[in-house]
Amino acid sequence: MPKAPAGTLYRGREGMWSWVAHRITGVLVFFFLFAHVLDTALIRVSPTSYDKVIGTYKNPIVNVMEVGLVAAVVYHALNGIRIMLIDFWEKGPRYQKQMLYVELALFVILVVPDAYFSLEHTVRTIFGST
Repeated sequence: MPKAPAGTLYRGREGMWSWVAHRITGVLVFFFLFAHVLDTALIRVSPTSYDKVIGTYKNPIVNVMEVGLVAAVVYHALNGIRIMLIDFWEKGPRYQKQMLYVELALFVILVVPDAYFSLEHTVRTIFGST
């Protein structure tokens, strides 16, 4: 691996990509919560408008976005637990790479079945039932 330029902390290893993914998933979850609060607050202003907005969510694109939201929340939560273990467990820094691989395995175990069952109806709707 090429040596990092002097004066930079970037190493391009697992920990750095985990850090980047943690920030991205945190921002995505924040924006979802912001939009969710706004569309839920709409019910107090205009129930008809609220129904229209909720109706726009019933399409395949939003279904895929929901799967992405679940993936972002699961990754962010698992990585948050890993970060706490690194910070508060004396052996955490030594095992941070192994914990990342366990985290990624748990992520796949949790998200793949969710994606399958969440997208099953959408896929059948688009491509016809088999």
